[in-house]
Amino acid sequence: MSEGQFNPPPVKRLTRSNSDSMVAGVCGGVAEYLGVDANLIRLLVVLGTIFGFGSFLIIYVVAWVLMPRS
Repeated sequence: MSEGQFNPPPVKRLTRSNSDSMVAGVCGGVAEYLGVDANLIRLLVVLGTIFGFGSFLIIYVVAWVLMPRS
């Protein structure tokens, strides 16, 4: 690369996963975006739903509606 040229990094988008989907692909999409295992995100959502009195379930449904499909 010569001096003066700059290639910006590719833009990451938060989308629902087509390939790593159990219900709606929200956890798979978040995992792809963060670069972690989808099962870890699923576990966090389940624990957050149990100990957060259902608040993570509401967040999941909102993300399902708002996140575009990849």
